[in-house]
Amino acid sequence: MQDVVAWLKENGNLKVIDEPLDVELEIPHIAYVEVKKEDSRPILFTQPINKAKNINYDMPVLMNIFANKALTEKIFDKHPDKVAQGIDKLLKLKPPAGFLDKLKMLPELFALKNVFPKRANIRGACQEIIIPKDEIDLNKLPILKTWEEDGGAFITMGQVYTQSLDGQMQNLGMYRLQQYDKNHLGMHWQIHKDASHFFDQYQKAGKKMPVTVAIGGDPLYIWCGQAPMPHGMFEMLLYGFVRGKNAQLVKSMTNDIYIPRDVDIVIEGFVDPEKMEIEGPFGDHTGYYTLKEPYPVMEIETITMKEKPVFQATVVGKPPLEDKYMGWATERIFLPMLKPMAPDLIDYYMPENGVFHNLILGKMKTLYKGHAQQFMHAFWGVGQMSFVKHAIFVNEDAPELCDDIAITKYILNRLDPKKVLITQGIIDALDHTADEALVGGKLGVDATDKELKNGIENFIEDKILLEKMQEIDGNILELKQYFTDTKNPICLIMVNKVQSMQNVISKLKALQKHIKLLIIVDKANNQIDNPYMLLWRVVNNIDAQRDVVLEPFIAVDGTNKSQLDGFNREWPKDTLCSKEVLDSLQERGLIDIDEAFIKRFGLLGFE
Repeated sequence: MQDVVAWLKENGNLKVIDEPLDVELEIPHIAYVEVKKEDSRPILFTQPINKAKNINYDMPVLMNIFANKALTEKIFDKHPDKVAQGIDKLLKLKPPAGFLDKLKMLPELFALKNVFPKRANIRGACQEIIIPKDEIDLNKLPILKTWEEDGGAFITMGQVYTQSLDGQMQNLGMYRLQQYDKNHLGMHWQIHKDASHFFDQYQKAGKKMPVTVAIGGDPLYIWCGQAPMPHGMFEMLLYGFVRGKNAQLVKSMTNDIYIPRDVDIVIEGFVDPEKMEIEGPFGDHTGYYTLKEPYPVMEIETITMKEKPVFQATVVGKPPLEDKYMGWATERIFLPMLKPMAPDLIDYYMPENGVFHNLILGKMKTLYKGHAQQFMHAFWGVGQMSFVKHAIFVNEDAPELCDDIAITKYILNRLDPKKVLITQGIIDALDHTADEALVGGKLGVDATDKELKNGIENFIEDKILLEKMQEIDGNILELKQYFTDTKNPICLIMVNKVQSMQNVISKLKALQKHIKLLIIVDKANNQIDNPYMLLWRVVNNIDAQRDVVLEPFIAVDGTNKSQLDGFNREWPKDTLCSKEVLDSLQERGLIDIDEAFIKRFGLLGFE
């Protein structure tokens, strides 16, 4: 992996695009379209330009490195399940009882010597070129602007290296970084992250905090940066464990932080705890813009790089994205780490259209009443799993969790309002649905029991049910029932929203004989026959404490919230592609998509 581009040409079916393309919208739009294809490929853009700033960059942009499962497995050099098996074995190591046990343990112990990073006292390839402070100009890097309403250009695949005030702990995180000018970046580390905890230490001490940002090198570095490691553990330990060899680190030029010697670009500087700037908006991996908020600012001291650097970037927005495959690897590898807190957990799955933290399915060996509820509380109380908003648990006899149709039927046949738990807890800083930031509703479903005996009392077809609803409320515009062969058919309605949906739900109680599970979404920007994007919309749009009603039927308000609902925060917009840019790329033969593709993934909305 010393030359990632050459490796991807040989192993990843790398697509090379030599036409000059703009870092603002054009390059991100091509990558966004590509990663949604079944046979998506990594892409190298050899001639990035910036039309607005009249810049021709002298380094290529590499995107969609984790383009598919097969390529992700090649990057790891093994199936993620193999890594998980190694972690599971390590967690189960017991003290040797005698000499023979010690001999048997030697291979495992010997392998562990490769886990710890090695610090070299020489300069790395990443320091072949050194740019002093008075010559720093971030405009020389092909930093992308992905969405029209983004607050500016953002580094999206930066490896952010920080350390605690006492220098005893080091962290690698993946945070977006907004370019403010030639030598300042916005540091979007959320309050729950280790880097933010380190920042608090420096702030209390009244000291500037050193930060080093790396771009490029082994793609596994960036995966390690987003991996949910336990607090205080340096993510490069995980790199050594996966690779089976030590990460080779070199010291930053202007601070004591060590970074991999083979990355392409290194940006060094410090954060002044007294200085905050508005960061954003930014079209994020939730598929919504995250709003403007104050965040720390990094002042750059120096930039170093290889002789011929490659600028790595990713694109975020509506699923599916590159994080689908990065998340798949994370999901498989970290299963053994969940089992100590939930020993009877068999498997778990975070669908990409649930945007990971918004939906998790768990399969378990159910041993007693309340076992699933115990698991819910365990998940909501530990590490990054505590951000999960909606957790559904099924028994060991359930189908494969990733078999979307079969597992949905299994759940609907066991969905009982009495087995639904609604509570409150911490939520991701990117979540926009709660009445206040960082704390919101949680929903847990225990679908581990036997199939329900009774289904819908009086099922009627879509057209007749819609007519009955429209007699009650004329702003109900469309209706479609899904999974009508289950005990809890999904009745989805689309509305022109002119009032709180709680009022509508109350009025529809008159039709309770015909409804078991009602889901409501806005007519705008939704499509009634697109369940993939509807699931994305609903789990993104609800706070369970406010938006879920359990009787006389289960009702879920997945509409956008406003003052009609007593919601006083700003509700963000969807990330939507520029039609002008898509049309231009299509005309030039740089993308090949049809109207069905555009609608399937909501590229332009549905209005």
